[in-house]
Amino acid sequence: MGVDRLNVLMGGRTGDGVLEMGLLLCRLFSRLGYYVYLNNDYPSIIVGGHQFVLVRMSQKKVTAHVDQVDVVVALNQDAIDFHKDRWHAETVVLYNSGRENVSADLEKIVGIPISELLEEEKADIKQEQMAMLGALVKTIGIPFKRLLQTWSLEEDGENKNLQNAVKKGYEAVEPMFTINKGNKSMLPVLTGSDAISLGLLEADVEAYIAYPMTPTSPILEFMARHEKELGLHVSLPESEIAVIMQALGYAYMGVKAAVGTSGGGFSLMTESLSLAGQAELPTVIILGQRGGPGTGMPTYTAQSELSFALSAGHGEFSRLVAAPGDAEEAFYWAALSVNLAWTYQIPSIILVDKTLCLNSYSFDAQLIPLIPEVKIPEWDKKGTYQRYEQTSSGVSPLAHPPLAHQAVKTNSYVHDEYGLTSEKSEHASAVVTKRFRKVKAMVDEIADYEPVKTTGEGNIVLVSWGSNKGACLEVSDKLGLKFIQLIVMAPFPEQELKKALSGAEKVICAEMNYQGQMAMLLQQHGITVDHRIGKFDGRPFSREELENEVKKVIK
Repeated sequence: MGVDRLNVLMGGRTGDGVLEMGLLLCRLFSRLGYYVYLNNDYPSIIVGGHQFVLVRMSQKKVTAHVDQVDVVVALNQDAIDFHKDRWHAETVVLYNSGRENVSADLEKIVGIPISELLEEEKADIKQEQMAMLGALVKTIGIPFKRLLQTWSLEEDGENKNLQNAVKKGYEAVEPMFTINKGNKSMLPVLTGSDAISLGLLEADVEAYIAYPMTPTSPILEFMARHEKELGLHVSLPESEIAVIMQALGYAYMGVKAAVGTSGGGFSLMTESLSLAGQAELPTVIILGQRGGPGTGMPTYTAQSELSFALSAGHGEFSRLVAAPGDAEEAFYWAALSVNLAWTYQIPSIILVDKTLCLNSYSFDAQLIPLIPEVKIPEWDKKGTYQRYEQTSSGVSPLAHPPLAHQAVKTNSYVHDEYGLTSEKSEHASAVVTKRFRKVKAMVDEIADYEPVKTTGEGNIVLVSWGSNKGACLEVSDKLGLKFIQLIVMAPFPEQELKKALSGAEKVICAEMNYQGQMAMLLQQHGITVDHRIGKFDGRPFSREELENEVKKVIK
């Protein structure tokens, strides 16, 4: 019987190519006309420890993982021992019988003698891995030519030893599934980091600066890889303080720049964030959340920096904080954050996490709204340039050096319209009110970009943010709830959110932190939250896990 959805777990040692196997499987499923989602779980060590990926194939768009799996590919014993709770009665387990000795209450356990199959080749771990992949592809009923078509697009597809290993693994088993032809055209498979990078480039970012920190390091890698062909300026300074200061220097010169960091790096950037607020320098920061405080769990996920992002820095200044929930939104809000930073001369913070940055999605560009053009107010070159000219909108005309017979004065002190330091009371009041006049125009503009998304109907409402989107969509659909996704956190879209909550009798907030930081934000704006569901073990919500928690509070 044919299947149109499948959940596969692949597990082994970190460094054994588990992720590469999962991504190749995702591309195979995509070629067959399916949506895919890959959840990548790995420890913060380069080699050793246990890594596994969960690959999900579906005719519907999916952006969350499930606990129960249909097929397990075990590259070592840990992949069997650590995941037995994910098996169901029909789960198929493939393992290397030359290494492992498996006993379990399952009928469909298939041992593949990889060492014997590859004895002549004196196989390395890469060949063993590819032989197991070949066995998996045969087991789930994908024709060998499909595998070759997909694999031939990559350099390894030309490696004769690997080709032979794949073929021998494929021939060693019999099919147990038949996959129906999907109903989608082939979509690219991107991580959230890929999508963020492309969104920044869509908004004409010319410089990217970062000190490597998981989970935003892949953005730095992407930008550095394409630096020459795209004419980018990519820099890796000695510290996060240098990172943000470089970005502010670029902004002063009129160059669109973005930086990436995590919570620890963002902590070091906060003084310079305040400088951006006072000097009204457009700044874009991708803040990748992970388990903390301190070093915490560098390769695991969290949503614990919302309150920090909203309040970081000393003094009062306006900012944009946006939290996309999947790859398409990551692209869209990365581009919008750049445009809004330069339109309003403010810091923009894109709040992401390890789940969004490092997991992989089917990327459907048709789901992305048109990116509006940036509206940078430029100086008319009349008279003497006033960098901080008082305007009704609070946004001053921009100019950048060098300017003939003009000075562009940018100041971290309280200043007058020309940028000259002043401690007069009228100037102190004027710069504060000027910065916050921008907020009204920002709120009006952001309303056009769907800062609050609503799905479904009902008087019981599930509210969440960021990468929880996928699990929340599926759970709310199954249980008949309304789901509200809050994307923009600042300036707070109070009118849109209260409209979406109209008629709600019970509000449930789900998020990956202990305190309920989004729930606290809602309550600050007079919105009652009846129940909080928190998760703070470093792992994202699975669909089943969230469903069980929601059921407890809607009885």
